[in-house]
Amino acid sequence: MSRYRPQRNYGCRIHDQYTYFGMRTIVLENNLVRISILAGKGTEIFEYLYKPKDLDFMWLTENGVQNPRDYLPTSPDPISTFVDYYPGGWQEVFPNGGPTSVYLGAQFGQHGEVAHMPWDYEIDEDTVERVAVSFRVRTKKMPFQLTKTVSLRNNSPTLILEEKLENLSDIPLRYMWGQHIAFGKPFLRPGCRIYLPDRAKIITESVESPVSTPGRVRRGVSYDWPYGLDKEGRAIDFSVLPSKGTPSEMIYLYGFGNQAWYRVENKSLDMGMKVAWDGAVMPYLWYWQEFGASKGYPWYGRNYNIGLEPFSSYPTLGLGVAVRNNSAGIVESRGVKSFWLKATPYSLNSIS
Repeated sequence: MSRYRPQRNYGCRIHDQYTYFGMRTIVLENNLVRISILAGKGTEIFEYLYKPKDLDFMWLTENGVQNPRDYLPTSPDPISTFVDYYPGGWQEVFPNGGPTSVYLGAQFGQHGEVAHMPWDYEIDEDTVERVAVSFRVRTKKMPFQLTKTVSLRNNSPTLILEEKLENLSDIPLRYMWGQHIAFGKPFLRPGCRIYLPDRAKIITESVESPVSTPGRVRRGVSYDWPYGLDKEGRAIDFSVLPSKGTPSEMIYLYGFGNQAWYRVENKSLDMGMKVAWDGAVMPYLWYWQEFGASKGYPWYGRNYNIGLEPFSSYPTLGLGVAVRNNSAGIVESRGVKSFWLKATPYSLNSIS
């Protein structure tokens, strides 16, 4: 932070003079929330603290936040490159989603490139009423530039993302693009509920990602939210989180329209989180469930969390598969795509 820029201890404020485990960190806060972003590692949001209840909505894994430069893997592979440094929280995923995949001769590892790259940043506004910072990165394996502006207003808990994706080449390019948002303790527990628009549908793939474990639902079938069927034909309500030890799985949700949204609510804490986004650019929602049944690498039965991840494409099998099923996004030669998302923690008493 420039010593000549005004410093405040009230209203909206933004701090960029911090490092966290050696990584440049940007902190936005006001009277209601504090949001910490690793500019040095993919603009990863590892803290979304609701101050009135001292409640952090971001899941933190047992390994926590780590700096990739501090550890040399003894057996590097395309999945562990992401997973070994995964702290939970919220990552930008681009241009590949899921495990290793090949597109136009480029091979991608787990969840693409930008989640681990350092991003440039510039503070756009720093006033009592509003703070805003823009991050920018260019991918290495394909000629894309991604710009993300994050802003916060005073007296509001809502984090606003406005993004721009640019194709810097002379040919059309396909991509997978997503917001990898994960919830866990202390917010998440059995009995929490997920709310979606009434028109939402469930897709299940018959072939799953190699990092997943077999779940409860009969696969290769589509359902109307919130119910699926198990192998015996019994109904599963995916809107209510089950007990710890329930088998883990991945399903995909769609049918939101351009104004997509979901809410996750914990009645015992009287708190929820609403995420609304541009459903035209990210028409799918990946619903990753890890309830402690995965006994092997990397979870070892330790976790109780979910991911509710707006995405351009599906499934979690990489860009090559998304191109073949035509769910991959496309940017024309020298073209630009825009995207927005709003995340809002709230008290259940405030919902009329």
